Amino acid sequence: MRGRNPFDGKPQMTLRDVAEAAGVSEMTVSRVLRQRGDVSEKTRARVFEAARKLGYVPNKIAGALASNRVNLVGVVIPSLSNMVFPDVLGGIGSVLDGTPLQPVVGTSRYDAEREEHVIYEMLSWRPSGLIVAGLEHNAPARAMMANAGIPVVEVMDVDGDPVAAAVGISHVGAGYDMAREVVRRGYRRIAYLGSSSIADHRAQKRLRGFRQGLTEAGLTFADERFYAGGSGFGIGRSMTDEVMTRSPDIDFLYYNSDLNAAGGLLWCLEKGLDIPGQIGLAGFNSFEVLDGLPMRIATMDSRRHEIGRRAAELVAANALTDEVVRLIPKFLPGDTMRPG
Repeated sequence: MRGRNPFDGKPQMTLRDVAEAAGVSEMTVSRVLRQRGDVSEKTRARVFEAARKLGYVPNKIAGALASNRVNLVGVVIPSLSNMVFPDVLGGIGSVLDGTPLQPVVGTSRYDAEREEHVIYEMLSWRPSGLIVAGLEHNAPARAMMANAGIPVVEVMDVDGDPVAAAVGISHVGAGYDMAREVVRRGYRRIAYLGSSSIADHRAQKRLRGFRQGLTEAGLTFADERFYAGGSGFGIGRSMTDEVMTRSPDIDFLYYNSDLNAAGGLLWCLEKGLDIPGQIGLAGFNSFEVLDGLPMRIATMDSRRHEIGRRAAELVAANALTDEVVRLIPKFLPGDTMRPG
């Protein structure tokens, strides 16, 4: 039988579960996971494989605390340098600051295996909750999250299959809604400029939604430019220069990020293009730091602070739930789209 967690939630994996799956004793499992004692490499590999498949995470504080929990909330995000995530962390902090809980942040660098490792390390300290960006994880990470026995919330996205609770927006819907706005305002020669990384799942979903919106209007992209690496003014400018040189009749530029769109906006202004009459632009995320640009970029507010806040509320409530909180992104036409 699995052990019951102190919050009367889903049973947690125990040494016995791993021992039965590996066909060894609980003592052997303990020795392997603590890296102590004389255990053959074959047995050691079998134990680690069984633990990985089951999503078992060893408890580094077992016996040290009567509650078997620490007042930490693990937060796993892809990057601290990406401007998207500080707002999410701010929302989390706005709730947890009034509780005994303290967020601890780890980064996956958009790598599934690294994310698995970060989740493993965080859960090994038996936090009071876990908040993880995105819905796409490898099988061991999903197993660990499903068997954690604590509130687990996936954030930013609701287009997929959450492990437990989820708080976010539909990125497919955001892309689709933007395409409808672009078409409604009379643009027809539309180019996409965005990330080539398949690991940037949310950007890929927005692109899919935008394509769907164009298809329903009888349109396709007139040009596309994909890049590798991080977003920024520089990459936005270079992509825009390439696309507009190759396809000078483009009348709308849709970027995966406001940062790239900002670079594109500056390029268009330098070339003396009429915005939004001759050409329109739109990005995604609604970064306040860009409010000082000569023109406000059309975008979608991705509700980042509220996503963090709502996720933290679910964790602070200390309830195991599979609730999905779907927020609606807000379209902001700015100055770079024709009037609707």
